[in-house]
Amino acid sequence: MKILLTGANGFIARNLRFFLQESGFADVICFGREHDDAYLEQALAEADFIFHLAGVNRPKDVAEFAEGNLGLTEKILAGLQALKRAVPVVFSSSIQADRDNPYGASKSAAEQRLFDYSRNSGASVAVFRLPNVFGKWSRPFYNSAVATFCHQISRGEAVTVHDPAAPLQLVYIDDVCKKLVSLLTATSGFASGYHEVAPVYETTVGQLAAQIQAFADSRQSLVSERVGTGLVRALYATYVSFLPCESFAYGVPAYGDQRGVFVEMLKTPDAGQFSFFTAHPGVTRGGHYHHTKTEKFLVIRGEARFGFRHIVTDEFFELVTSGAEPKVVETIPGWSHDITNIGQDEMIVMLWANEIFDRQQPDTIAHKV
Repeated sequence: MKILLTGANGFIARNLRFFLQESGFADVICFGREHDDAYLEQALAEADFIFHLAGVNRPKDVAEFAEGNLGLTEKILAGLQALKRAVPVVFSSSIQADRDNPYGASKSAAEQRLFDYSRNSGASVAVFRLPNVFGKWSRPFYNSAVATFCHQISRGEAVTVHDPAAPLQLVYIDDVCKKLVSLLTATSGFASGYHEVAPVYETTVGQLAAQIQAFADSRQSLVSERVGTGLVRALYATYVSFLPCESFAYGVPAYGDQRGVFVEMLKTPDAGQFSFFTAHPGVTRGGHYHHTKTEKFLVIRGEARFGFRHIVTDEFFELVTSGAEPKVVETIPGWSHDITNIGQDEMIVMLWANEIFDRQQPDTIAHKV
């Protein structure tokens, strides 16, 4: 199957090309502003499916709305008609299409031309009235406020928010691309009409700016935002995609003494923190117990002996682990514990604690094992 992709150098199309390739659709004809009418005519003669993603949304002259949105659509449909071809078309419109402005009017008119083509030719037409789309490779000061804020904040620049309460509807680029590809893979084709991308995220301009700023601030506090699901997950992926190369890495504090070093890597709001420490040969760390706090230790390099003593019964237990055979060792509330480097080289140990260390209430009481 040959797929024609208009607006091939745009934000959505650049992402979609990879989703198509990953789904087995490698034969893609790319049409951009650098191509002429002859190239488009040849592409229309070969295409079995069209993703019409080209459009104009921030022109210097409002007349470009009609030319770029309606004019190109009419040119594509006239070409198909001249070739007597009925090819399915997926069109990226906008939620502005029902609003009284030049951009919305041009999108609405293009939609109607496409639906007329569908009725006359029998070809399926899917129209997506998209809200603000965000994600990697979007253009700041052009595609969305998300792109602009990510660009500015990732470079330490101040953002301007005129109306923090202004509502925003957002869809993530991955969700858009997956939905578009699904129309290709549907065994029974797709029905003509309006289609939707889900989920649509609801937020405000002020909340958006604050969330993106929190991503930047987390490098200093080491406390991660909840980036595993939903809007925050998608925004975080977008934010880091805007980082300049010199900001791909950042330093974290290291606390060293005669025993070795201790480094905190990452803290979470409600799932503890991650760190690592080293110990020189013969060095023992720990020698305390917790009432509630629990930890998981993983020896990455070296050989360790863990000692445990029940603070009530005085029962003693020990075990040996090494980096050669990864094993997680858990600390148990009410048991004092320590770890000793019994190898010949420096020992490196990963550590997870179920809560962020609180110096005011450390829940760490010295007790010899």
